[in-house]
Amino acid sequence: KGKANSTSTQDLSYNVPQCFSHYRPILRNYQQFLALMFAVREVNKDLVLLPNITLGFHIHDNHKLERRIVICSLSLLSTRDRMVPGYKCDRKDPLLSVIGGLNSRSSRQMASIFSIFKVSQVRGNRRVYPSFFGINPKESAQYEGLVQLLLHFHWNWVGLVTSDNDNGERFLSSLMPMLKEKEICLAFTEMMKSEIAATSDSKLIHIFNTWSKHEVIIMFGDSNIIVNICRIIEVNKMLTNASFLKVWIFTSSWKFNVYSQYLLDFVKPFHGALHFKDHTRDVSEFSHVLLSLDPLNPEGDFFLRIWWEWVFGCSILKPDDIPAKGEKLCTGKENVQNLPTYMFETSMTGESYTIYNAIYAVAYALHSQIYANLLRWWPSHNDRSHWGFQPIAPIPECLFFFQILPYLRNVQFNNSAGEEISFSENGLGSAGYDLLNWVLLPNESFVPMKVGQIDPGSPPGQDFTINSDAIVWPRKVSRKVPFARCGIKRCQAGERRNVPEGKEVCCYQCAPCPEGTVSNQTDAASCDPCPEDQCPNKDNVHCIAKKLHFLAYQDPLGYALVLLALSLAMITLAVLAIFLKHHDTPIVKANNRQLTYILLVSLLLCFLCSFLFIGRPKKFTCLFRQSAFAILFSLVVSSVLAKTVMVVLAFMATKPGNKTRKLLGKPLTNSIILGCPLVQAVLCATWLITSPPFPNWDFHSLVGETILECQEGSVSMFYAVLAYLGVLAFISFTVAFLARKLPDSFNEAKFITFSMLVFCSVWISFLPTYLSTKGKSMVAVEIFSILASGAGLLACIFSPKCYIILLRPHLNSSRAHFREGKLPLESQGCGPDQCSHLFRMKGASLQVNLAFSSSSSSSSSSSRAIR
Repeated sequence: KGKANSTSTQDLSYNVPQCFSHYRPILRNYQQFLALMFAVREVNKDLVLLPNITLGFHIHDNHKLERRIVICSLSLLSTRDRMVPGYKCDRKDPLLSVIGGLNSRSSRQMASIFSIFKVSQVRGNRRVYPSFFGINPKESAQYEGLVQLLLHFHWNWVGLVTSDNDNGERFLSSLMPMLKEKEICLAFTEMMKSEIAATSDSKLIHIFNTWSKHEVIIMFGDSNIIVNICRIIEVNKMLTNASFLKVWIFTSSWKFNVYSQYLLDFVKPFHGALHFKDHTRDVSEFSHVLLSLDPLNPEGDFFLRIWWEWVFGCSILKPDDIPAKGEKLCTGKENVQNLPTYMFETSMTGESYTIYNAIYAVAYALHSQIYANLLRWWPSHNDRSHWGFQPIAPIPECLFFFQILPYLRNVQFNNSAGEEISFSENGLGSAGYDLLNWVLLPNESFVPMKVGQIDPGSPPGQDFTINSDAIVWPRKVSRKVPFARCGIKRCQAGERRNVPEGKEVCCYQCAPCPEGTVSNQTDAASCDPCPEDQCPNKDNVHCIAKKLHFLAYQDPLGYALVLLALSLAMITLAVLAIFLKHHDTPIVKANNRQLTYILLVSLLLCFLCSFLFIGRPKKFTCLFRQSAFAILFSLVVSSVLAKTVMVVLAFMATKPGNKTRKLLGKPLTNSIILGCPLVQAVLCATWLITSPPFPNWDFHSLVGETILECQEGSVSMFYAVLAYLGVLAFISFTVAFLARKLPDSFNEAKFITFSMLVFCSVWISFLPTYLSTKGKSMVAVEIFSILASGAGLLACIFSPKCYIILLRPHLNSSRAHFREGKLPLESQGCGPDQCSHLFRMKGASLQVNLAFSSSSSSSSSSSRAIR
């Protein structure tokens, strides 16, 4: 603990309670006392840090008893030999600060008392007690490191042994949520009492049967429950005559405090154990102090003689004492380096390091307070005789307690080990933990090796470091990491965990990732869906870019449609060339050359417009391909309709008194050819203005592929365009069907009827097929419908005529028809006006022009054919 004197002496002074003469200190705690004494001596030697101030300390042992804790705390606040807290009149040893014990429970009880009087306590609960300053690392960092250790080795099925007290319950309540978050399960939880008599042998056998089934056991608690652990190990040895080889994970509260005669039996089961210890640094001067201990010259060290006799098993006699028979005497030359590490370490331990830093933190805080008061009292005038260091006037005790607190909160310094020390809400800013691996060497020495570290101040992901290759595991036969998992195997990439009903989350099974999801981690809780433009690979390990799906020229289907479209276009050109070459023949003249040429050209463009549907959809092609198809096919159907109407009107004109002859001629033909496509063009223009088609990415219709398509924009306008085309086709079919039986060899009505029947059949079957397909198949259906319907018109209307022109040319002459009495009206050189008497002749067999060309009105011959 601490005292401040205003004397200039540099001698170390401390008081030891009388009870210590009858009580042996715990072996390892002796180094903590040496660290306290070493730090106070260093501070007192520093003439700059605390000039004219000497630190001393009192040591009290509370025996972890609540009554003793209260008595010791109140005595520090009172005048000697009087229990009157807060009224300390003895100015020789004013209380400066208190360093709480390593037991958190006793520290909290002390803090509840010292916080009332604003006495700084360097250990306790800062949030509850503002005068507390933690010197130990925050335990949450240790818990996080423990969880990261389990995750590092993929251990998710471990046991937990803790003390049956408040500390054990607090440990469980803090650790359990962290384990649950990381899906780490406890195979068993054993809360053990410290007393050896509290656990029966039958209970120990049951505990052993539980522990023996698991590879990793976490141990939390003080050293008192080690006796029960040893008893369990002894039971195991008696029952199985085998070593209890498990991976033990000890927390920082665990300390190997044992007697040397129990060395071999005690440490063997803990070979390969992992131990979280308070972080420490090497202070070379302190190691020199430990190695130079001399029990014959203790220099006022009350504990040195007791400790030396205990660890070396010898006696140090006073000058007047007579040694007993067989008693081993201490020579003082015993070497502390020969002591086992678990009994005494010749380097500064983590607990000693925190005490060392705590003493310096108090000293630096007092230093800051001294110079703050000095500046406050600094003379304001220019008299240089007053400059320099002035003795500080005595400060009232209660004010002194209050004044040091803000300086202690802001203290910051570099210690002799080169580490920066500062306080935060959670304790020392440099606080951390070292991960040790306890190894039993062949010479039966039990030594810790540092294999990892927890540094809360490091960035996330770097706060826990471990060297797995340096760890020595309990089972020397196999160097593999022990398997501490509930499941039989770990789920690999491309799989996910599946917990059976009624099982712990750690006892999972592996299931393949669902369709459309991937997992590139081991033991993934779930599979992640791929982005829209990506899909899982074959093993569902990672996402790959989806294949673009559209009707390309390189596809077999696209290649076939291109050849078909080109073939039909070439056939149409060939037919057009034939009709142009034989334009003066009767069969060409009888079928109205202008309408024939318009029909052939429009069919040619329809075949060519199918190329707008093939290839990667772009904005231009998407915008105009449906409109081009609709308008061109409207022109085709309008031409066929004009041919059919002219046939009907021509035959109707033969009836007496019928006025339909006035409708025959170019005006009606041009009106049909121009008007019908114009209506379709208006519909298409409205469509393009209001809701035009556009390129679209469809990621969901096909598995593993992205459909690059043209979205129609307004579906209703698309079907309106198709409906109008269907109305034109139905009208043309109806008219042709009514005129199919009109007499004459050149009557086209029956061929038009069949062609429109093919046309309507194709487009009626198109709708359900189009709606039931996706991607390039949908586009292929529309292209095929365009080509099939156009090919039907081309074949049904023009193949008979081409057959006569090319293969039966003798039937395509005026002489042949004159002999047969079937010469067309146009070839006879008369039109409806000149040859009207022929329409009235009973039984006459007449050939009617489908439409009268401009040359039909000229009279080139006056011959008549009457039968």
